[in-house]
Amino acid sequence: MANSKYESLYIINANLDEEAIAATVEKFKALVEANGVLTGIDEWGKRRLAYEINHMNEGYYVLMTFEAPHDFPAELDRVYNITDSVVRGIIVNRDEK
Repeated sequence: MANSKYESLYIINANLDEEAIAATVEKFKALVEANGVLTGIDEWGKRRLAYEINHMNEGYYVLMTFEAPHDFPAELDRVYNITDSVVRGIIVNRDEK
């Protein structure tokens, strides 16, 4: 079965120090590379949130594009949810149908 193209945007707690943010980005980069092909990563940096989440007004935004088997996004979402430093994450299938 062929891999599908995905795009994922996740927000890291901006109150963390630079090393912790870099470690979180590296963690997800390695996870994607172990299960698929990372085609791009774009760190947008600290930005104001549209609305307050867990008493935070800012987040560190990271956009990843990758190709992976159809069952991998569920695993990536599970890891987003159990990682304390991740405030929010979304995964979108980018395949044209």
